[in-house]
Amino acid sequence: MKTQYPIKKVIDDEGNVVDSSYKEKIDEQLVKDLYYHMHRIRTFDRKAISLQRQGRLGTYAPFEGQEASQVGSALALGADDWMFPTYRDHGAKLTFGADMAATYLYWNGRTEGCVPPKGKRIFPPAVPIATQLPHAAGAAWAEKRKGTKNAAIAYFGDGATSEGDFHEGMNFASVFKVPAVFFNQNNRYAISVPIERQMNSETIAQKAVAYGIRGVRIDGNDCFSVYFEVKKALDDARAGSGPTLIEAVTWRTGAHTTADDPTKYRPADQGKGIVDPLLRMERFMKNHGYWNEAWVAEIDQKVKAEIEAAVEAMESYPQANVEDLFDHVYAEMPAQLADQKESYLAHLRGE
Repeated sequence: MKTQYPIKKVIDDEGNVVDSSYKEKIDEQLVKDLYYHMHRIRTFDRKAISLQRQGRLGTYAPFEGQEASQVGSALALGADDWMFPTYRDHGAKLTFGADMAATYLYWNGRTEGCVPPKGKRIFPPAVPIATQLPHAAGAAWAEKRKGTKNAAIAYFGDGATSEGDFHEGMNFASVFKVPAVFFNQNNRYAISVPIERQMNSETIAQKAVAYGIRGVRIDGNDCFSVYFEVKKALDDARAGSGPTLIEAVTWRTGAHTTADDPTKYRPADQGKGIVDPLLRMERFMKNHGYWNEAWVAEIDQKVKAEIEAAVEAMESYPQANVEDLFDHVYAEMPAQLADQKESYLAHLRGE
């Protein structure tokens, strides 16, 4: 059955505006903000991979190719909104105000990496798949009960839609009409499983029908489409219209993590026809007179200096304490976990 969820876009692969209704909404400040943050998080991402390959960072989840989805969505948020990221959404976190050195610390196993800056409502990244969706629904419901205009956004991949938490979070949010946006980045693979092997639905957006909420499918590599659709969904949520499910169709160019080999399950030529979101934005800027080589060189230098300072700060910390793996799971450690802790520490001591 053919669904009614075409992919919405504002600019095409060549950087031309294809939806004229947005022309008046695009100004120089928005263009520069979007490009700056996409450039910033890509540079961060590539540095993280380099650090991991040098043994200076732990296993890392790259996001190159998904910058438009993460930046466009994060810039649409209000300062007091809630963000519920996955382990791959550190680009969105950085755009929303997370500390860069702390983000590197997270990938080096230190608990400080989960602590957001004061005043920022950023939940610790969810590694268990889809568990953050009920959390986002609950936080949004709390804001509604308190009478605020604050909303929540929950990030998740296509694989999360196969988990029970996805359906529970969506249903709860729908029943109580909470101010939340469920933002799916459909990069077409749940680790090694392609989307057509994990669901029989033509789209993820159509799953909104089951919960009686609005669903929309967008080009996740078009930063303008992401920004404006997320902003609309947030505005609707604040006005009392309830949650929205957004499917941002995108593509992750690299591996699932630095411990993964995508050549084992992804055809070598898959994704080659997909235009890089930064290149697409660059083409738009050149087409519309926003491109400035001096400005680009300036922000590149600024970003690289920021990253080097963050790496230096990260590496000034001692190595992560292995006991943190055990000490922060329960309020009172059960006997079985205490035995496991002692056994592992004895192993490290060579006993």
